Amino acid sequence: MKLIELHILQSFPVSCLNRDDVGAPKSATFGGVTRARISSQCLKRAIRQAAAELQPTLYAGRRSRLFTEKITEVLVERHKLDPKVAEALAKCAAHYLGKLDPKDERKVKTLMFLSPDEFNCLADLLKELSEDDRNTLCQAVERISPEELEKAEETDEGDAEETIEKETSTKKTKEKEKPLTAKQFTKLVAKVLKTPIRKTFKESSVKGLVKDAADIAIFGRMVASDHSLTVEGAGLFSHALSTHKADNDIDFFSAVDDLQPTEEAGAGMTGTLEFTSATYYRYVGLNLDLLKQHLAALSADEFKSVVETFVRASILAVPGARKNSMNAHTLPCYVLGLVKDKGQPLQLVNAFEKPVFSKNGLMDASITALKEHHEQLKRTWGIQPVLEVAIPDKSLDDFCKEIIAHVS
Repeated sequence: MKLIELHILQSFPVSCLNRDDVGAPKSATFGGVTRARISSQCLKRAIRQAAAELQPTLYAGRRSRLFTEKITEVLVERHKLDPKVAEALAKCAAHYLGKLDPKDERKVKTLMFLSPDEFNCLADLLKELSEDDRNTLCQAVERISPEELEKAEETDEGDAEETIEKETSTKKTKEKEKPLTAKQFTKLVAKVLKTPIRKTFKESSVKGLVKDAADIAIFGRMVASDHSLTVEGAGLFSHALSTHKADNDIDFFSAVDDLQPTEEAGAGMTGTLEFTSATYYRYVGLNLDLLKQHLAALSADEFKSVVETFVRASILAVPGARKNSMNAHTLPCYVLGLVKDKGQPLQLVNAFEKPVFSKNGLMDASITALKEHHEQLKRTWGIQPVLEVAIPDKSLDDFCKEIIAHVS
């Protein structure tokens, strides 16, 4: 596996960059003590947004439950379909991929990660369906009610074949006018859409994803209802952990009522917020072999642009939670960049298994611990990166230039 790895040390002041279920900063136990933690999911979103801002043409994927309207729009504007037919077809595609939300049929129950070109691919295959198939789907939408969609359902491929076989064999008008159960609707939609969707996205897995889906190639996509759309992400991420023991603290605050008469004492409201401050270690890796496979449709320059954008976004991105009251946007103090021709992804978090302690700040001690641990691993395990480069020894531009020189 050809890899790019980033080992990042960054200090954040008073902040709550990633909250748990009660609104407190996330934490974890490592090395027998409590550490401040930022989840990989939180960091991934920040990196994805930063990459889209840096390179919007190649990083155009959007994760949403609201894609029925988007497909409808493409079918109407690009393929000139009747809006009612377009909406019905879009609902069927949405149900096949993520199951329609009975409380709001503009949405599906699970988030879908699709790029604009993939929306177009879905719209194109819906347009190319035979008239019989399109009529079948439109009638199915008319026969399913939100109440039925709320009922639990289990999709079973064998049952699907059997049920549809039964429906087509009877060929009775009365049968076709009967309301559908959620299970029948799911099976009917799958019967019509399964083959064309699998064919379309199987071609993507062979020829590479569409050109505007670099983020999907890196962050991955999971589609439970059809694995042909699932993409194994080429990006590798860790939860960020503080290099030292860190406990949450509580901020008591009060707000003044601007219109309260001056003779009245007391605040307009009071409350508490939890926060933490820490020096974090985080790991970001990129499997270049897998990324190359996903993005086979890109030119060499476009591929390098995708990699450079990802490296820059991974270094610069900071989660934006509570940015208006606890703005914690800082830059890393140290970034070790490695390029490896082979081997497995390797975190250096064990440099901090023994919590860092220093009376002169934690960053210098953390950098020293990281360097010593890396040298020890190289000596003991024979790890030999083809490139080793660090910030602040190099500027960000030179750091990226040296890494990209090893990307082909």
